[in-house]
Amino acid sequence: MKFSIERAVLLKAVAQAQSVVERRNTIPILANVLIEAQGDEVHFRATDLDIEIVDKAPAKVERAGATTVSAVTLNEIVRKLPDGSLVSLTEESATGRLTIEAGRSNFSLATLPKEDFPVMATSEYAANFAVKAPVLRRLFDKSKFAISTEETRYYLNGVYMHVADGESGKVLRCVATDGHRLARIDAELPMGAENMAGVIVPRKTVGELRKLLDDDEMKIAVSVSETKIRFATPDITLTSKVIDGTFPDYTRVIPQGNTRRLEVDASEFARAVDRVATVSSERSRAVKLSLDEDRLILSVNSPDSGAAEEELAVAYSDERLEIGFNAKYLLEIASQVDRENAVFMFNSSGDPTLMREGNDMSAIYVVMPMRV
Repeated sequence: MKFSIERAVLLKAVAQAQSVVERRNTIPILANVLIEAQGDEVHFRATDLDIEIVDKAPAKVERAGATTVSAVTLNEIVRKLPDGSLVSLTEESATGRLTIEAGRSNFSLATLPKEDFPVMATSEYAANFAVKAPVLRRLFDKSKFAISTEETRYYLNGVYMHVADGESGKVLRCVATDGHRLARIDAELPMGAENMAGVIVPRKTVGELRKLLDDDEMKIAVSVSETKIRFATPDITLTSKVIDGTFPDYTRVIPQGNTRRLEVDASEFARAVDRVATVSSERSRAVKLSLDEDRLILSVNSPDSGAAEEELAVAYSDERLEIGFNAKYLLEIASQVDRENAVFMFNSSGDPTLMREGNDMSAIYVVMPMRV
């Protein structure tokens, strides 16, 4: 195998591959990237047995072939090569080494046989549809903060993507929750997605997918089966197993009867919460919201380190209410708001609170209160 490729193109492909590779694995081949050169392009394939990514890049192939080499080492080498350089990669089957040359630099890396590299079994996908990158980006970016990190509740360790009934017909919906807060984001249902089975997309896959979604003009081809999900752009294909479990009935958690309405400037609110939370003890990080006619007082009282209070002008016309929240949860939810105003709907100091952006019901958040 022998080919030459531009450094920038190679770096993009190798960086994507090495982020999928598991750092702490007991199977040496899983630390490697499979490089396959053929025609006028090279495929870089990496897997951790749950996720597989294949990145194709244009290259000048002199001799077709394939080999596997350490993904992390290759990424480090390419990252440190000079900008704009042309990189030549040659595999000598006699020595079992991969030579990397760029300008005056020369590296020789150990390889492992390509036959040992595990390739994810192909799946029959029941639903195939295309979604614009900004739509997928919004669905996952706004929901992923609520993914649970508790390993025991593995079925909450991802984003539940499914078809649901929205305000005006069927929608493509992403939901994540950790039991303390919940995010529910809707988008228009793409053609071809009507019969999609609901799947739980794992946290790591959500992180890897995010790297494919920066180009606003890009359309992502999504394929879903009961056990796998695949996201594909013209150059990159990301295939992942889905979490084998049942996502709980989240609709029971979303409060319907909350009538006390608070409207507040979202960025002003987030900055105020951040300021008063500075004095709270890390363990509880509780912030108290005291609501009165068009006035909100945020306060923190920490016996060990002190107290803080800040007043905000808000739109609120219901009876007085005092309610406490974990500061981190409030900040994460407030930072999801793209519009100017955040609307909070309260019931009582012990009930879950609903938050949305203005009157937009396509993104709603639920947060549980704390005793303060």
